[in-house]
Amino acid sequence: TMATMILGCTGMIILTGVLVQVFTVFQLRQLLGIDRMQSQINKLNNHVIICGFGRIGVMLAKDLQAANCPAVIIERDPEKRKNAEDAGFLTIAGDANEDAVLSAAGIERAQVLATVLPDDAANVFITLSARSLNKSLRIIARGEAPATENKLIHAGANSVVLPTHIGAERIAEMILFPETADFVRETDGIRDLKRGMSEFGLEIEIVNADPEGALTGLNVGDAERQGGGAFFVVQVEKSNGQSIRQPAPETLIEPNDRVVFVVRGNKVAAGALFNRPRAPVRVGRGMI
Repeated sequence: TMATMILGCTGMIILTGVLVQVFTVFQLRQLLGIDRMQSQINKLNNHVIICGFGRIGVMLAKDLQAANCPAVIIERDPEKRKNAEDAGFLTIAGDANEDAVLSAAGIERAQVLATVLPDDAANVFITLSARSLNKSLRIIARGEAPATENKLIHAGANSVVLPTHIGAERIAEMILFPETADFVRETDGIRDLKRGMSEFGLEIEIVNADPEGALTGLNVGDAERQGGGAFFVVQVEKSNGQSIRQPAPETLIEPNDRVVFVVRGNKVAAGALFNRPRAPVRVGRGMI
């Protein structure tokens, strides 16, 4: 009995010691890892803070990583946060609407904050908190419902992105400008040009001149005047293979010509000018 007691107590002491040692080492590693990551975040300036590592957050973080733009991700979900860390991103654990979490992400030194959570209310609260901590911060917020856009703007967001609106607009572009999608996929240079132009509120689009289209048969100058300044033509690719860059105002837009134009404002409305049918013309007492 004495031997059993001695061996049992000794075994429990050894087991307890091993467990304490394991937990201590694990906590030390975790603590050192957090401290090391926090020290890297503390060295950042003019960085981007991404709130949420969901579908949009992942794509945004990867694009910034490809552009060598420093970013910090705030995510409360342990699994998503681990995925972000495995991908090489700096992360902060917690809710982004808490001032302490935003301060840990270096919001006072940040250049841009992008809150891309699928919860509109959370994005509004995060925008309010971020704006109160950094008055000069540029805030880009995601909104699910169109009615949320005004709330986010009043809360302090500089820009609001509506994914559903962008998706619908993109589908409309693919319907109205199928040639543009193929054209943009051709070279990296064209894609870079398109991204650069979008920063100035411009878009490049391509349409095939419909034989029955409203602008087919007009010259470039008349077509641009009918557009009321919504677009200007930069290239006309004739059906015979001739390519005319910076076409003169008197250049004729003939059926099946490929017209490259730059759009100001609503590109879908501008493209509708090319796609709408030609209006009937009065000849004598009749219309043709």
